[in-house]
Amino acid sequence: MLSVRIISSLLFCVWLAIPQARAETDVDIELFLAVDVSRSMSPRELEIQRRGYAEALRSPEVIRAIQSGWLGQSAITYVEWAGSNSQRVIVDWTLVRTQADAEAIADRLTAYFVDALRRTSISGVLDYAAASFENNGFRGIRRVIDISGDGPNNQGLPVNFVRDEVLAKGIIINGLPLMTKEGMGAAWHLDDLDQYYFHCVIGGPGSFVLPVLEWKKFPEAVRRKLVLELALPTLPLKQPQLLQTAQAGGYDCLIGEKIWESIMGDFP
Repeated sequence: MLSVRIISSLLFCVWLAIPQARAETDVDIELFLAVDVSRSMSPRELEIQRRGYAEALRSPEVIRAIQSGWLGQSAITYVEWAGSNSQRVIVDWTLVRTQADAEAIADRLTAYFVDALRRTSISGVLDYAAASFENNGFRGIRRVIDISGDGPNNQGLPVNFVRDEVLAKGIIINGLPLMTKEGMGAAWHLDDLDQYYFHCVIGGPGSFVLPVLEWKKFPEAVRRKLVLELALPTLPLKQPQLLQTAQAGGYDCLIGEKIWESIMGDFP
C-alpha cells in the first residue's frame, strides 16, 4: 500500500501540471474553519472557542506546520455558523506565511465577541463553505472544511446528502465534535456525537474526528487539529483511536432533526 507521503507527492505533481489561473495565489491548503455559535452554546463557550483558535494560531507548532508545506503558505478563513442561512464571516480568506500573518488573524478573533445565532445546520455551513472555495483568490493543493459543533444537524437538508456533494468536489471534511455538557445545550446533547460526525459529517482522504470532552482541553485539541491539517501531506496522519473502528452498520443521520421535533414539535 502506498504511504501517505508517496500519495501526496503524486498529487502534488499532478497539481503542478494543471494550468494555473493568473489571478490565484498558490497555497498548500485552503482551510475553511467553521465554528459553531448556535444558541446551545453558552457565552463562556463562545469565548473559549475564539480564544482557543487564537491561541492555536499563535503557537509555534502551527506556524511550523504552515511553513513545512511545499509552498510554505496557506489560505485560511474563519466563519461562525448556526442555522441554514446563519453564517458570519469573522476572518475572510487570508494568506498565511509567517507568524505575523497568523497573529494578525488571532488578534481579529479576540477583538470582539458577538451573540449566538439560532438553530444548528451543519448541512447549511457545508454548502456555504463549498461555495466559498470558488473564486476566493487561492488555489490549494488541498481544500479542507474544518467543522466544530456541539450537536447534530437539526435544520436544512440532511447532512449526509450535502456531505456527499461536498466530497464529490474533492473537498475534505474534518470534525471537532464538542461533547461537553454546559449551558442550553444539555437538552440537545447527543452522547455519541463523535460517532455522528464520523458516520454523517466527515469524509475525504485522511479525514478525521477529534472529540473535545472538556472545555479546558479545547485549545490543545484545536492546536493538534490544525497541525494535522496544515502539516499534511508531509507528515503521516495518526488518527484518533475513534477512527480505528469500522463503519459497521447504519447510523441515523437524521437524529438531530428527530430530537428537535420531539422537543419543539412544529416550531420553525
